[in-house]
Amino acid sequence: MKKLLFSLTVFACTSTVFAQTTPTTVPTTAAVATTPKLTQADVAKFNTQIIDFGKIKQSVPAKGTFIVTNIGKTPLIIEQANPTCGCTISDYTKAPIAIGQTGVINATYNAANAGHFEKHLTVKFAGVDEIKSIVLTGEVLPAADFDAYTARQKAISDSIAAIKPLTKKQKKAAAKAAAAAPATN
Repeated sequence: MKKLLFSLTVFACTSTVFAQTTPTTVPTTAAVATTPKLTQADVAKFNTQIIDFGKIKQSVPAKGTFIVTNIGKTPLIIEQANPTCGCTISDYTKAPIAIGQTGVINATYNAANAGHFEKHLTVKFAGVDEIKSIVLTGEVLPAADFDAYTARQKAISDSIAAIKPLTKKQKKAAAKAAAAAPATN
């Protein structure tokens, strides 16, 4: 009898625990379709998606800044801006960015290895499922090669400056100097 009473008690308890509850309403496909998902293009605009450092000196970190403008209808929050490798460091505006205002994503490439590089950072905004990729690119030159490159660039720049046409001010000064100089026969 005790076994029967015990069995009925266990059955009553388990029946109560596993009893069906009132079904919750699940949004229909039509309800989900009427709520559009935000994309990165709806909330943020980058001043550039690629920063090209050009040629940089080996072992001298290169720093770049991406500017993000909030073009959405609510404050913009950068949830994360992560580099895809350990050779790049990033930091970003943590406070909400007001509508029409800007925030920044700073990125530093360590330039330890010579050669061409293309490094990506992934950016995630609050309320947006889409992940945005921004890029740092350039070419790291060994110190001696970089010094030779900058010397060549300076020589080219100086050559171009030497053949530049005179400005109006320079022409007037030259004309005055010529008029003031005694004529030689």
